[in-house]
Amino acid sequence: MGEVIRLTGSGHYAETVPVLDDQGHMVSTEVERDMGVDIAMKWGNGFDTTMRSFVNIIATPKGGTHIQGFERAITKAFNEVLRSTKTLKNSEADVIKDDIMEGLTAVVTVRMSEPQFEGQTKEVLGTAAATRIVSAVVADEMKAFFATTKRIDKANGRLILEKVVAASRTRISARAHKDLQRRKNALENSSLPTKLSDCRSEDVSRTELFIVEGESALGTTKAARNSEFQAILPIRGKILNVQKASLSQMLDNTECASIIQVIGAGSGRSFELDEARYGRIILMSDADVDGAHIRCLLLTLLYRYMRPLIDAGRVFAAIPPLHRIEVMGSGGKKGDFHYTYSDDEMKKVLGDLTKAGKKWKEPLQRYKGLGEMDAHQLRDTTMDPDHRTLRRVTVADAEAADAMFELLMGNDVAPRKEFISTAEIDRDRIDA
Repeated sequence: MGEVIRLTGSGHYAETVPVLDDQGHMVSTEVERDMGVDIAMKWGNGFDTTMRSFVNIIATPKGGTHIQGFERAITKAFNEVLRSTKTLKNSEADVIKDDIMEGLTAVVTVRMSEPQFEGQTKEVLGTAAATRIVSAVVADEMKAFFATTKRIDKANGRLILEKVVAASRTRISARAHKDLQRRKNALENSSLPTKLSDCRSEDVSRTELFIVEGESALGTTKAARNSEFQAILPIRGKILNVQKASLSQMLDNTECASIIQVIGAGSGRSFELDEARYGRIILMSDADVDGAHIRCLLLTLLYRYMRPLIDAGRVFAAIPPLHRIEVMGSGGKKGDFHYTYSDDEMKKVLGDLTKAGKKWKEPLQRYKGLGEMDAHQLRDTTMDPDHRTLRRVTVADAEAADAMFELLMGNDVAPRKEFISTAEIDRDRIDA
């Protein structure tokens, strides 16, 4: 594809070396050294990459710092030129090294005195300054090449840019096809729990998985969701406490296994964030103490075995209301209503209504569980993206839950005994 491109230049670097002084003692002295860089490269129509590198006349088949500088600078240079020339659209991702190297034949040579090699075979250059100097030469020379006014070089440069962009688009397209096929296979996999009510969309940037406490709320939740992008997975009661369980016990647990299967990205060290079938994992439980307990159990599972989801900010807790206050309208007619999410908020709303001279229907409706809501109430308060409130789970939240479960439910009894004997317990929050 066109002519051979030559990149040449040089640089200086300082190196500390041991020398003998006049008294015959070994002392460290800083020495200024020069480094010359000479690179020849040419792109062909094929897909293979051929790279050769040398230090003086010594071949370095395993590369080293000079190759690191070359690859780093050429990747940055191509992205800058592709953006400035609009060859790469603003909506497209940057090209990567593999896109640029496709079809490239290159020889990278540096000339220097006293090169430092890694190991005894001299196959890898270890002189740190080579990265900086080669990178600077490549950056300057590539900028000059693409800015040339010579017709032949401009045409050659345009062909190279188009080839690199084509390689990038092919790679991204292949990855998208692979992801689509993977998701299709996962959806068709009979091992997925039958109780999963999946969504129709395959767009991970939109899809949401609601992990819902209790199958009693499943009917209401399914009616309240948007089946285009919201999937529902009910769990039975309190899942396994993975704080005290082994890996095999966790995988043998039906509810834990269901969650891992549905998310579809593995667990533990084999977890791959890019393989997750949903963009958001939303924990939805009752707005009471039991609901908070189940949320903590789920959070501990995610923290222990699927932590990259939390690190990426893709785990959320839904916030369902605790009360519904129906305000009386004029003439005994129904008025508007308020949802409150805590006892304190309820008291404040009632106080404000009293000051405004308004009355409300007694007794107040208190939701003991998600299943007590109508579908439209659950949708409007907890599931509709336009009206709901979600709390993003952070690593700090997960660490706090993990630490508390270790204290309260771990195998070490002494810290738990001390906590119980010294902690101030709110007896109003103890289930009778």
